[in-house]
Amino acid sequence: MTLNTPLTVQAFALLVLGLSQGAYAAVGLDRTRVIFDGGKEATSVNITNNNTQLPYLAQGWIEDETGQKITSPLIVLPPVQRLEPGKQSQVKVQALPAAKLLPQDRETVYYFNLREIPPRSDKANTLQIALQTRIKLFYRPQAITPSQQDLSNPWQEKLTLSLEGERYRVNNPTPYYVTLVDARSSKEGKTVPGFEPLMVPPKSSLTLGPTAKALGTTPYLAYVNDYGGRPLMAFICSGNACKVNAQASAANE
Repeated sequence: MTLNTPLTVQAFALLVLGLSQGAYAAVGLDRTRVIFDGGKEATSVNITNNNTQLPYLAQGWIEDETGQKITSPLIVLPPVQRLEPGKQSQVKVQALPAAKLLPQDRETVYYFNLREIPPRSDKANTLQIALQTRIKLFYRPQAITPSQQDLSNPWQEKLTLSLEGERYRVNNPTPYYVTLVDARSSKEGKTVPGFEPLMVPPKSSLTLGPTAKALGTTPYLAYVNDYGGRPLMAFICSGNACKVNAQASAANE
C-alpha cells in the first residue's frame, strides 16, 4: 500500500495536536469536575461552542470507575445536541431511581464525557478530529452533604500520613474522594521526584510515590476542591505519623 507522505504527515500532526491541545477544543465546559447532590434529581453543566463561525454537535455520556459507558443510575440528557457558533447550552445529568441504591455513607465516582463533533468539511483530503473532554463526576449522597462549617473547615485536612517502610501512606477517614495533585518538601519547593497525582477513596488509604526522605518531616500536599482550586496543605510529622498543620495550611490559601 502506498501512502501520500505529505498528507500522512500532515494528518498525523493534526492528530497529535488535537489530542495534546485539549485547551483548544471548540466545545468547552464551565467546570473541571461535577458534584452531583444526592438530594436532587438532576444537575446541569454549562457548555459553550467557542467557535464563532461553525456549529458543532455535543455528545455526552457517563462512564463508571472502570471506564465502561453506563446508562444507570445516572444518564446525560440530551445525549446529543447542536451548538450554534458562539452559543451556550446546558447538559443535564439525571438521576434514575437506581441512584438510591448507591452507598449513602460515602461518595461514588463516575466520569462525565463530552465529545465535540465538527461539521463535515467540504474540502478534499481533510482530517477531522472529534475532541473529547473527560472529567470526574462525584455522586454525593444527601446524608453527607457538607454544611457551611464543613466547607470552612475542609475535610481534606483530616487526612493523615503514616510511615510504612520508605514511603508515606495517605489515610482518608472522610466519606469523600480526595484528589492529590502535588507533593513538596516545602511550601515554595518543586514537586518531589516520583510523585504522581492520586485519588484516595473514601475511608481508605493509598501510598505516595515519593520516598519519605524526599518529602521530609514537613510535607506539603495540594488537593483539588469542589471548585477546581488547588489548596496546599502543610503537614507536621512526629515519629511515624503526620497530621495537617491547620494554621500553616490556612496561611497557604
